Amino acid sequence: MNRINKVLDGEKNILSIYFTAGYPNISDTEEIITQLSRCDVDMIEIGLPFSDPLADGPTIQESSTVALNNGMNSVKLFHQLKDIRKKTNIPLIIMGYFNPILQFGVKDFCKNCQSVGIDGLIIPDLPVEVYEKEYKSIFDKHGLLNMFLITPQTSNERIRFIDKVSKGFIYMVSSFSITGAVNSFNENQKKYFKRINSMKLKSKLLIGFGISNNKTFIDATENSKGAIIGSAFIKFLKRNDKQNIDKFINSIRNKSSGEH
Repeated sequence: MNRINKVLDGEKNILSIYFTAGYPNISDTEEIITQLSRCDVDMIEIGLPFSDPLADGPTIQESSTVALNNGMNSVKLFHQLKDIRKKTNIPLIIMGYFNPILQFGVKDFCKNCQSVGIDGLIIPDLPVEVYEKEYKSIFDKHGLLNMFLITPQTSNERIRFIDKVSKGFIYMVSSFSITGAVNSFNENQKKYFKRINSMKLKSKLLIGFGISNNKTFIDATENSKGAIIGSAFIKFLKRNDKQNIDKFINSIRNKSSGEH
């Protein structure tokens, strides 16, 4: 069974952490993964930086720019990850836009993902219809799950189609906007969470965009299997480099006093 599905089948509220590969420094990728894997984190999303990240807010955009300037690319990332499975068994997901993957070659990209032990991909700008028709067989061959995003504006019909095609979780975007941390969710967002949860989809739901503290984590997990944190962790890395990552995770899980 894919590592992602093993985690999804568990009982706990899942915490998935996103960071940009090659940020803050080009050589940080492996260390950040190993540090996170020692904390109370269930999955890790490794951001493949891209020059035109349409869905990302200023925090992740800035981290992508820094990473690209540091020299990060697909070849470098796969090289950095070649021994990662000797150090951790945590589910690893590459999140990135389709253009760099297409340039690399979809078959070769998936082959390299399998080789280094990647469990799945999140590609925000790859439509589910195109994936099912042209690429699903390649992903399946290499044991990779592909996770799709839904927003408050996604129709029920399309959500059900995504659910049918999906073998992993559905990435439930908390609002129709770019990424970014918030301190709390509004009532409309909470209604949206409840509405999607009530659809009784076969795929587990993970909520992302705006999770930044224990309060938003709890609000998200009331109507989903878990939550994804990106911008808030990138901001933490900017302030703290790689120091005290465990304190950030504990503040989300509410295992230490005070929120960051």
